[in-house]
Amino acid sequence: MATHGHAHASVTGAARRPVRLNLFAHACGHHSAAWRAPGSSVERLADITYWEELARIAERGRLDAVFLADGQSIGTAGVERGPAWMLEPLTALTAMARATERVGLVTTVSSTFWDPFHAARLLASLDHISRGRAGVNVVTSMTDEEARNHSMTALPGHAQRYATAGEFLEVLQGLWESWPMESILAEPDGAYVDPALLRPPLHRGEAFAVDGPLNVPTPPQGRPVLFQAGASEPGRALAARHAEGIYAVAWDLASARTYRGDIRSRAAALGRDPDALAVMPGLVPYVASTEEEARRRKAELDARLPVQDSLRQLSFFVGQDTSDWELDAPVPPLPPLEEFTGPKGRYATVLRILETARPTVRELLGLLAAGGGHATVIGTPERVADEIERWVDAGAADGFNLMPPTLPGGIEEFVDQVVPVLQRRGRFRCEYEGTTLRDHLGLPRPPQEIPAPTGS
Repeated sequence: MATHGHAHASVTGAARRPVRLNLFAHACGHHSAAWRAPGSSVERLADITYWEELARIAERGRLDAVFLADGQSIGTAGVERGPAWMLEPLTALTAMARATERVGLVTTVSSTFWDPFHAARLLASLDHISRGRAGVNVVTSMTDEEARNHSMTALPGHAQRYATAGEFLEVLQGLWESWPMESILAEPDGAYVDPALLRPPLHRGEAFAVDGPLNVPTPPQGRPVLFQAGASEPGRALAARHAEGIYAVAWDLASARTYRGDIRSRAAALGRDPDALAVMPGLVPYVASTEEEARRRKAELDARLPVQDSLRQLSFFVGQDTSDWELDAPVPPLPPLEEFTGPKGRYATVLRILETARPTVRELLGLLAAGGGHATVIGTPERVADEIERWVDAGAADGFNLMPPTLPGGIEEFVDQVVPVLQRRGRFRCEYEGTTLRDHLGLPRPPQEIPAPTGS
C-alpha cells in the first residue's frame, strides 16, 4: 500500500458508501515483536479484563465487530517466537459480550475439527447471550500439527477440507432453524413447545450425520453472521455461496479490487445480491501526529524482531527453508502459485509484494512482520482516513479488518484519532443505528419458513 499523502478525494454522493470497520484482536498486537516492546500487554493475555477492554475500545469507536482468530495447536515450530493463542475465543467472546452492549463478536471455528452440532449450540448461545451480536468465521485449518491434536495423522486434502466446510455450513444453518422461537408456547396449563413446529434437519452427508433439532432455539439474528476468509479457488467458491462478510488479504489496491470483483461476480452468478457481502481486507495502521513519527514507531518495532524468527515465519509462508537467504540481497526466485501446495492466499500475497515492491530479503521481513503481507498504511490520522476512503471508493473494499501493530495502544489511537476524521467526512457512523451485528453491517435477517401451527 502506498504511503505518500494525497488530497482528500471528492466522490459523488452515490459512491460515498459507509465504511465498515472491524477490530481483529490478536495477542499483544499484530506485529511479531509487539510483545517485546516496553510496556506491552504480554502479561495480560490470560486476563479476561484485557479482552473486555479491547472490546470496549472498539465499541467506543462504534466499530462493527471484534474478531478473534484461532488455531488448534500451540505452534511448537514457532512457540518461542511470541504469543499466538491463549484463551479459547468463544469463551472469551461470551465474557466480552457481558462487558459491552453493541459491538459485534466474531469467532473462528474450524470445520475440519469441530462437530457441527457442538458449534451450532455454542454459537447460538453466544448470539442469545449477546442479544444478536455473534458472527462466525469458518476456516478449514492450516497445519498437520493441528490435525494431530484431533485424532488425525495429517490434514485432509485441500478440496476435501472445503467440501467438508460447505457441508458444515449447511448443517449449521439447518440446526439454527430447527427449533424456532415461535414453537415455545410456555402455556402454564398446556404445552411448553409445539413439537409440530420443530424442523429437525435429519442431515445425512459425506462428512456429517446429524438428526437435530438443536437444543438451543433459533438465535436472535436468525443465524450468526457468516464470515469466510478463502483466497484459493474452493475458498472463493465457498465465500461466494455462503459468506456475508469476507476477511481478505490484499497487499495493494489493485489486487484487492480484483479479489472483491471476483467474489461479487461469483455471488451474483449464484443469485445472491453482491451488495449483501462486505469484503474487508486486513489493514495494519501505524498512526501518529506526523508521518516521520509513524515511520519511526514502525522502525522501532521492526528492530526488535530477531531475524531468525522472521526467517522461520517466511519459511512457513513460502514452503521452503529460508534460513540461509542473504538479508540484503534480492529474494530468490519462487515457484509460481499453481505449483505451491501450502496456504495459497498468503503465498499469493508474498508473490504480489515481490512483484510490486521488489524488496530485499530484509525489507520483505519488515513488510511481513505485522500480519504477513496485509495492506499497511503509515502516517497521520488524515492520511490513514484518506487511504481507507481511496480503497472503498475504488471498489477495492467495503471496509477493513483492522490489525493494529500493538494492542491496546494501536486500536486506541485508531479509535481516538482516525475514526473522528471518518465521522467528520460522513463516512463512518457517529452512533450505532441498530443493536445486532446484522444491523451494523446492513445485512438482512435470513428468511425463515415457519411451519403453520398444529391444528390451523
